[in-house]
Amino acid sequence: MTDLAPTPDHPGLHAKKSSSDEPATASAVCHCGASATATGDAQVVSLVAGWETNHASAHNRAAPR
Repeated sequence: MTDLAPTPDHPGLHAKKSSSDEPATASAVCHCGASATATGDAQVVSLVAGWETNHASAHNRAAPR
């Protein structure tokens, strides 16, 4: 299986939770240079929300006319 962790050459968001007894983990790297990691369910939820708001589609939104 290929490593799914994002890198500067392959930006993105990767979150996982191996089992219900383990904490969730996540890592994110944006093409703008921002990066973050999180451990724990609540922290991963926050990282994903921040990524969606500030990096994912936020960089692709059309400028207002």
